[in-house]
Amino acid sequence: MDEPLKIPLISSLILFFSLFSASSELDFVAKDRDSLLAFKSTLPTPTQQNPQFTTWNPDFTCSNWTGIACNAARVVAIELVDVAIDAPIHSSLCNLSMLQTLILSRNGITGSIPSCLGSLSFLETLDLGFNRLEGVVPPELMDLRGLRQLVLCRNQGLGGPIPANIGNFSIRLERLNLSMNEFRGQVPDSVFDSRSLEYVDFSGNLLTGRIRDFDQRLVFLNFSSNMITGTVPCFSASIRSLSVIDLSENALVGGLPTCIASLQVLKVLNLSHNELRYGVSPRLIFSEKTLVLDLSFNEFTGPLPSKIARTTEKSGLVLLELSHNMFSGEIPLGITELKSLQGLFLSHNALSGKIPGRIGNLTYLQAIDVSYNMLSGSIPLNIVGCFQLLELKLNNNNLSGSIQPELDALDSLKILDISNNRFFGEIPLTLAGCRSLEVVDLSSNNLSGELNEAIFRWSNLKFLSVADNNFNGVLPNWLFTFDKLQLIDLSGNNFSGFIPDVNFKISSSFNVSNRPNIQSYSKQRLDIRVTATLLENQELGLGYTILTYAGIDLSRNYLHGEIPEGLLALQGLEYLNISYNYLGGQIPASLAKMKSLKTLDLSHNSLTGQIPVNISSLENLMALNLSYNSFSGLVPKRPNFRRFPGAFAGNPNLCVEFSGEGCRPATLPVPSGDKLEGAREEGPVSASVFGVSSVVSFYVTIVLLFCSAPVRNYIIRPLKSDS
Repeated sequence: MDEPLKIPLISSLILFFSLFSASSELDFVAKDRDSLLAFKSTLPTPTQQNPQFTTWNPDFTCSNWTGIACNAARVVAIELVDVAIDAPIHSSLCNLSMLQTLILSRNGITGSIPSCLGSLSFLETLDLGFNRLEGVVPPELMDLRGLRQLVLCRNQGLGGPIPANIGNFSIRLERLNLSMNEFRGQVPDSVFDSRSLEYVDFSGNLLTGRIRDFDQRLVFLNFSSNMITGTVPCFSASIRSLSVIDLSENALVGGLPTCIASLQVLKVLNLSHNELRYGVSPRLIFSEKTLVLDLSFNEFTGPLPSKIARTTEKSGLVLLELSHNMFSGEIPLGITELKSLQGLFLSHNALSGKIPGRIGNLTYLQAIDVSYNMLSGSIPLNIVGCFQLLELKLNNNNLSGSIQPELDALDSLKILDISNNRFFGEIPLTLAGCRSLEVVDLSSNNLSGELNEAIFRWSNLKFLSVADNNFNGVLPNWLFTFDKLQLIDLSGNNFSGFIPDVNFKISSSFNVSNRPNIQSYSKQRLDIRVTATLLENQELGLGYTILTYAGIDLSRNYLHGEIPEGLLALQGLEYLNISYNYLGGQIPASLAKMKSLKTLDLSHNSLTGQIPVNISSLENLMALNLSYNSFSGLVPKRPNFRRFPGAFAGNPNLCVEFSGEGCRPATLPVPSGDKLEGAREEGPVSASVFGVSSVVSFYVTIVLLFCSAPVRNYIIRPLKSDS
C-alpha cells in the first residue's frame, strides 16, 4: 500500500521545482536585465548618493531591483528620481521594448535626448525634467503614438523650435511640460487644436507669436515668462475644467474680457506683467472657487470694482494682487466682504480716500500693502481685528495722526512700514507687545520723543529706520544689541550725546564678511516681494526676503564725542554714514578691519589727526567722503585714493600728494549734503521687490500642488528665518 504513493509524491515534487525554475526565469527576461545592467555600467560606482543601484544584481529578481517594475517577466517601468545619475542616457534603455513608464527626473543627466526612445511604442510616460539635457526634441519622439505624459521641464540647454506636431502626435497626450528651457519660435498650432491635452506648461522659454483660444478642455495652462502677444482668450471650451491660468510676463494687450469670469472652476488667474489696460468691468465677478487673482504690473485704469468675486463662509478669494497699475478712486467697501482674503496688495496705484474702517472684518488677512497711493486719514483702529496680520505696509501716502497704542494687538506682525506719511507723536510704549517685528520703517514722518524701550522688546529686529523725523535724546545703549540687525538708520533727527561705546559685534550681519554681494547702492535700501503659490490642499503661505546691505546711518544729528573704536572694527559692515554731526578726535586705527566696507562718510564733523593710510587697503570701498573736518598731515599718493576725488576737501591743514605736483592743500569744494555717488540716498524702506540676503518665511495657509515651479512661486511661503 505504501509503494504506489511514492510515485505521485515524486511527480509532484518534480512538477513544483520545474514550475519554480520557470517562474524564476520568467521573472526577468534576460534581454531586459542585460539592458539595465548596460545602463548601470555607464554610471558612477554605487556610492552613498545612489545606493539603490546596489540592488541591481543579476542574481536578484525584478521585484528587488530599486526603481524597476516588471509585468509578465518584462520591464514595464523605470522610476529613478534624484539618484545622481550625472551621465548621458545610455541607448540600452531603448531595448526595453515593453517599457510603459520612464521617469529619470532630477538626476543631473547630461547630453541629448536619445532619438531611439522614439522606438518604445508602448511608452505612456516620459519624464526627463530637472536635468542638464541639451539640444532639441528629437523628431523621433513624435512616433510615440500612445504617450500620455511628456515632461522635459528645467533643462536649460534644451531648446530650438518646438516640433510642429507636439500637440497631436499622440491622440492620448494629456500632459505636456516644456517649461524653463530655451525653446523659441511660435507656439505650434497643434497645441491649440489638440483634442486631448489637459495640462500645458511652456513657461520660462523664449516663445513668441499670438495666443488664441484652445479647442480642448484644458485643466492647467501656463505660458508665463515668454514673449507671447495677443489678447486674453475666453477659454470657452474649458468653461467647466480650467483651474489654473498663468499668462504672466508676456506682451498681452487689450482689456480683461468679462467672459473669463465664466470659468466655473478657476482657482488661479495670473495676468501680471503684461500690457493690459482699460477699466475692469463691474460685470466681471469671479466665482467663489477663485482663490488667486493677480493683475499686477499692467496699465489698468478706473476705479476698483466694488465686487470682484463671490464669497462664502468656507471659500472665496485668498489673494488679491492689483498693485502697479493706474487704478484710482477709493478702496471699495466690497473688498472688506472678501472674508477669506489673506493677502491684499494694492500698492503703486492712484487710490485716494481713507482706508476702509471695516478692514478689520478680514480676520484671515495676513498681509496688507496699500503703499504708494494717495490715501489720507488715519490708520483705522478696526485694523486690530486682522489679528493674524504679518505685514502692514502703508508707506508713501498722505496718512496722518498718531500711532495708536492699540496696535499692540497685532502681536504677529513682522513687517511694519508707515514711512513717508505725516504721522506725529511718540512711539507708544504698548508697541512692546509687537515682539515679532523684524522690519520697521517709520522714516519721513513727524514723529518725536525719545527711542523708548518698546523698540528694545523687538528682539527679532533686522531693519530699523526712523530717519527724517524729530526724535531727540541720547542714543540708548541697547540700540546696537539686536543679534539679527542688518541695517539701522537714525539719520535726520535731533539725537545728541555720544555714540554708545557698546559691543557692536553682537549682530552677525555686522561681523560676517561673506554676505551676498549687492552690486548697486540705490535709493532702495530694502526690497520686499511677497509671492503666492497655490497648492492642492488650499493653504496659503506668505514669505519675504530682505535684500539690503549691512549698514549704520547716524548722519544729520547732533552727536559729539569720539567715534567708538568698536564701531570701526565691524568686518561685515558695508555702509557707515555718521556725517553732519559734531564728532571729534581721530579716526580709530581699527578701521583697517572693515574689509567689507563699501561706503564710508565721516564728512562735516570736527575730526582731527592724520588720515589713516590703511584706508587705501579697503579694496571693496566704493565711496569715501572725509571732507569738511580738521584733518592734518599728508595724504600720500596711493592708487586707491585717486578713486575718490574731493573726498578730502575742506580740510585746510591736510596736504594731498599729487603726481608730479607735490603736496596740495585739500581745499577743493565738494557738494554739501550727505549724498555720495555710489552710496544710497536717504529715504525709507522702498518695499517693491524682495531680494536674497536674509530669508524669512512665515506660516499662513493655502497650497495647490502642481508640477509647475512658476505656479509654485505664486503662493505666499511660510515665514521662518534662515539668516
